[in-house]
Amino acid sequence: MEESTNIPTDAPKQPKKNKKVGLLTVVGVIIAASVFSSGWLFGAGKLSLRSNGLLPIAVDNRQAPRDGIDEIYQQIQSNFDGQPTSDDFLNGQKRGLANATGDSYTEFFTAEETKQFNEGLNGTFEGIGAELSREGNLIIVVAPIKGAPAEKAGILPGDIITEINGESATDITVSEAVTKIRGPKGEEVVLTIVREGEEKEIKIIRDTINIASVEWKLQGTTGLISLGRFGDDTVSLTRKAAQELKDQGAKNIVLDLRGNPGGLLDAAVGVSGVWLPKGTTVLEEKRNGEVVQTFKTDSQPILAGIPTVVLINGGSASASEIVAGALHDQKAATLIGTQSFGKGSVQRVIPLNGGGSLKVTIARWFTPAGKNIDKEGIAPDQEVKITAEDREAKRDPQLQKALDFLSN
Repeated sequence: MEESTNIPTDAPKQPKKNKKVGLLTVVGVIIAASVFSSGWLFGAGKLSLRSNGLLPIAVDNRQAPRDGIDEIYQQIQSNFDGQPTSDDFLNGQKRGLANATGDSYTEFFTAEETKQFNEGLNGTFEGIGAELSREGNLIIVVAPIKGAPAEKAGILPGDIITEINGESATDITVSEAVTKIRGPKGEEVVLTIVREGEEKEIKIIRDTINIASVEWKLQGTTGLISLGRFGDDTVSLTRKAAQELKDQGAKNIVLDLRGNPGGLLDAAVGVSGVWLPKGTTVLEEKRNGEVVQTFKTDSQPILAGIPTVVLINGGSASASEIVAGALHDQKAATLIGTQSFGKGSVQRVIPLNGGGSLKVTIARWFTPAGKNIDKEGIAPDQEVKITAEDREAKRDPQLQKALDFLSN
């Protein structure tokens, strides 16, 4: 969801830019709604409660260091001008454990934040409609959702969100930003953003956001398939779209993944299988440099051999990058647009007691050619930018370039 004169020197000008096996595996960016085994943490870590409400951690059957933890707790209890609850202390420690990894995609979610995360994956919620990520201590806009309040208000990919309703957005997690931005339909949220060194204040009226999983139509002899997210229904709908367009006489295809923040890993593999022969490698997962799993297509392709262009931009992340990378490396598609976001890791969402959850990075993924795109993104074969003038005139030079390319 994100991006003064007082911009930090290390702030990026532009972010470089499922598998469900009992536990939910995601490769997506949380959507601002404004996007499981109890006790499991950091592999074999166990959680338990002490009488003072603090969390001892046992790792590999050893007690983790607690130097200073009890002392800080007692000092807060004795000196702090306020009354934090036991839940405040517990949630703070859980967030701290997740943050200690140094990985911006590893997060603890409260029960309410877990609900918001699931709503983002399901594609319906109330808010502003923008995809967020975090770089360092900054909340960055991956992309506004097409037609959503954020886009209509002028939010752009790469915007840095510095304040939400006048409160600092520095050093908060994506889920915390989502909670602050989210709210009932019809209510206003004010974002202070930094864009190319200039600070702006943007007022946005929240609305109900519905992200279509798949939309398609035939334009001349070209089938246009647009994916807004990678959810439970994405593979079946993409296959349906492919078959209908093929039956209608489509000679080539444009797959639009612009502004798609990702979602479920198995959906990315399934969508790739619409183009790639059964048994073709889509990606490899590696942990500590070792391959732990190879994902291959498992269905017969509908669009194999049909000339295809995949449209990508800085809002194409995670599952979108898996599909773009697989089709490109397997010579099934040409990429047109701008550099993708650059998220090359896989997260697992683990339910915890009390309704909360832990989203933890479990591996890095690599394209069939062996490339991990984390922090780099995927470069298009043909770069085409959309200018402010194009947006004002409602022109789409990226789509036009794809249509021209396929007609030659």
